[in-house]
Amino acid sequence: MNPTGEQTFCDLAMTEPAVSQRRAIAAATIGNALEFYDFITYTFFAIQIGRAFFPSQSPYGSLMLSLATFGAGFVTRPIGGIIIGAYSDRVGRRAAMTLSFTMMGGAVVAMALIPPYSMIGIAAPVLAIVARMVMGFSLGGEVGPTTAYLLEVAPVAKRGLTVAWQGASQMIASTMGGLVGFVLANVMKPAALDSYGWRIAFLLGAVTVPLGLWVRRGLPETLHAVEQAASAVSRAATRLGAARENSRIIILGLVILAYGTIRTYVTHYMTTFAQDTLHMPPGPAFAVAVVSSLAGLAGILYGGWLSDRIGRRPVMIWPNLLSLLITYPVFLWVVGARSPLALLTGIGLLSMVGSIPAGGFYVALAESLPKPIRGGAFATIYAVSIASFGGTCQLVVSWLIHVTGNPMAPAWYLLAAIAVGQIAMQMVPESAPVSRRHRMSAE
Repeated sequence: MNPTGEQTFCDLAMTEPAVSQRRAIAAATIGNALEFYDFITYTFFAIQIGRAFFPSQSPYGSLMLSLATFGAGFVTRPIGGIIIGAYSDRVGRRAAMTLSFTMMGGAVVAMALIPPYSMIGIAAPVLAIVARMVMGFSLGGEVGPTTAYLLEVAPVAKRGLTVAWQGASQMIASTMGGLVGFVLANVMKPAALDSYGWRIAFLLGAVTVPLGLWVRRGLPETLHAVEQAASAVSRAATRLGAARENSRIIILGLVILAYGTIRTYVTHYMTTFAQDTLHMPPGPAFAVAVVSSLAGLAGILYGGWLSDRIGRRPVMIWPNLLSLLITYPVFLWVVGARSPLALLTGIGLLSMVGSIPAGGFYVALAESLPKPIRGGAFATIYAVSIASFGGTCQLVVSWLIHVTGNPMAPAWYLLAAIAVGQIAMQMVPESAPVSRRHRMSAE
């Protein structure tokens, strides 16, 4: 027991180590997936939400207003990351994860029930923006504590694969959202999808809130546990001092997560891109979200597993270089063919290859941050990167396509991000225990 009388992971592990670890990992992953489903669902229904809340004389104007509201959810991400992340370092990971999930549940219910512009006028977009900002705040505080928790609950030799489930849960959420969108688009008429179909997707997320709260309620706490193989111990007396000591990895983390954010949201944009630019029907457009998410899920889990065996840096550097080489040819094929086969195969390939480095990076960043600041620092790094580039990514891509008239614009933006990410990844120090053991044996 810790000083407050709360059961910790160390207490639980003495009686049921294997079972408790699996249960804790599954609970954290499921909760993270449910929260990301609620946030990501907006992406897939940007066109329909734009018509409901932002009527405009042009489809482009309606879409841009909808995407701007999507971006509003990123404004509050850093605030949530700082506040809830610091809360996780002070009070505990479980308390922070439960708080963020509760806030997300309330916001997604509100989003599903807000009347359209035709009924309540300007209040509709205002309420939608407020709901998105609450979603952003809660999700900003979700990632850091969850990642810290997964690292701290994992066996040392399986940290990479375990932490990869944080990113994998996002892919699961994206797959769930894409599947819901695909089914709704195929069983509902376009007018019904615009009117209330997208609300069904949000309500499905809302009904899972009790499940998320239940699975997190029984999580053992890890904040007070002694780590088997800790990252470099901070000598600083304050959290701010510890952050200064680790400024190099924090800056590199910001850059790499900025690249990862652009890659993720360009991929998510493909649902809108297929409908708005390639003029495909909603069915294939939603299918690409499912295919790319499943491919990304396989990629990130493979990357995490591989990083436990060969180290974090090779898993980041070489697949990212391959992604740099194939992105432009794949987009040429997708835009030139304008067929469901090219769209699904090409974007699925880019998603799988591009997700492998994340399997090594998430754990590398978490391992490199000392435990007293791990939850807050990771949350802040993640949220600042997401806020800076996630909220603007789809706006920028839509604007580039509009002003250039060239459907290859997403590839240009993505290539620039991959190149910057490649430079930063090569500067990240190795943190894997397997690599440290090899160095010690060589010495």
